[in-house]
Parts: sequence; C-alpha cells; structure tokens
Amino acid sequence: MTKKKKISLLLAVVIILTTALVITLHLLTQKADQVIVEEIKPTTVETQEIPKTINPQIIGTSVEKRPIENYTYGQGGTTLLFVGGVHGGYEWNSVLLAYAFIDEIESGNLKIPEGIKVEIIPALNPDGVFRVTGKEGRFTPADVRTDTKNGEGRFNANGVDLNRNFACKWQPNSTWRNQKVSAGASAFSEPEAQALKKLVENKNPTAVIFWHSQANAVYASECEKGILPETLKLMDTYAKASGYKAISAFDAYPVTGDAEGWLASINIPAITVEMSTHENIEWVKNKAGVEAILELYQ
Repeated sequence: MTKKKKISLLLAVVIILTTALVITLHLLTQKADQVIVEEIKPTTVETQEIPKTINPQIIGTSVEKRPIENYTYGQGGTTLLFVGGVHGGYEWNSVLLAYAFIDEIESGNLKIPEGIKVEIIPALNPDGVFRVTGKEGRFTPADVRTDTKNGEGRFNANGVDLNRNFACKWQPNSTWRNQKVSAGASAFSEPEAQALKKLVENKNPTAVIFWHSQANAVYASECEKGILPETLKLMDTYAKASGYKAISAFDAYPVTGDAEGWLASINIPAITVEMSTHENIEWVKNKAGVEAILELYQ
C-alpha cells in the first residue's frame, strides 16, 4: 500500500470515529436534558374552566325591593360561601372586595380547584349600599358620598342591624360599640336575613366567610355550643395567609343574633374577616386568604 493510500485510509478512519463521537455526545445530551425536564416538571392542581356569569341568581329582595344577588362558580361537593355588604354602605369596601373576587375568577386570574363550588353574595344589604352610593349593583369609590355620618348605611331600610337578626342568642335589642341597635321584631324578621337563611338551607355550604371592616382581624364564630374545631382551622388558615390577626372570641362588646353565630349553631364553620379600613379592599391580602381556603378544601 502506498504512503498516499495509507494517509487516505487514516483520514477516513478519523472522520468515521469523529462522526460517531459527535452522534454519541448528541444522544447523551438529549437524554440528560430529558431527565432534567422530568425532574423539574411541576405538579399541578386540577382546576375548572369558569365561564363568565351572564345573570347572577336573585336569592331575595331587600326591604326596598332591591335584588340580593348571588354568583356561583364551579362544580363539586364542597361549597364555599363568601358574603360581603352585610352592613351595606357603612362597609362598602366589603362589597367591592366581593366584586374584585368575582372579576378575578371570571378573568382566569384566580382558579377554582376541581370539586369546589364557590358562591358569592356581594351585598346582603343593598338598601344600605344605595343609601351611601346612590347606586344599585356595581359602584366605584368615587360614587361613595363623603358627607355620611357615623354608621350611615349600616342598617337596612327598617333600621335593623342585619348582623343581629339571626337565630343565635337573639334579643330584640343588641349592641354595636357603645350604643343599642335594633335586631328586628324576631330572628329572621328581615327579608335580607331570610334570603341568606334560604340560600344556606338550599346550598348547605361547607364553610362561610363574611367580609367586614375595620377591626383588622379574622374572628371565629360560636354560639351556645362553643367554637367548632373546623372553624378554628378555617380562621387560622385565612389569617396566616392574609396576615390578619386570628382572634377566636370577640369580646369588645356583647353581640347577639349574628349570622356567624347562627351558622355555628347549625354546625357550619364560619369566620368574619375584618379589613383594616373602610376604604380599601386590601386585595393582595384577601386574595392570599381566599386561595388558602380553596387549597384547604381541595
């Protein structure tokens, strides 16, 4: 074999070996990449596709015949009920917080896990909201009157504090701060309280969250039998995620006939989330609380 042929043969062998090495390295790299991708692949929670609400359910009407609306999202055996605007225009930010929750669900920014149904009542006291905003349904902070007196819009059109009109230790007169307030002629005498009672009886919620302002805390509910164990878990979960302080018993002044206490008396866990002001919805904090509750029950 000539020297020239030997060199050509050697070059051919080198090319073949180099090609084989490149192919091997490429295959090994692909395999490594695949392993890395498989290792860091995140676990996901199954969520529901939520269509936009065309018409909310009307669960009742107020004293002045304004509709009390309820929005339903998702399907499943676990029903979570959120209620804003029990104290109407006096706590108008609790109404806007409920609408912010609705908007986040419908925009897809807040996902509802499979197996959970969410019910949202933006304003249980629409007459109180109208008294302060002049609006029915949606409104903005710019609509809120600036000349309101202390407590204006808190009561319904009959002058009753709705959160004293439920069947837990009910009395005809109750207390708000240092003043007496009307609790109605009897437990559930007011159409707004009746609407919530009927919804609870029909939906049988697993847990209920009320939004109020402005005590800056999350309170557990109780009646004659004390605090339900599940209520403490509900309170601690929302408080830890949101940053609000968890308080198991409200003792600033005597309260009778509250909605949360009535729910405790029929073995439904309920909490009161009190924002820190009457003006802000504190959405970042409350979204974290809501998402923690959804995770708790998924």
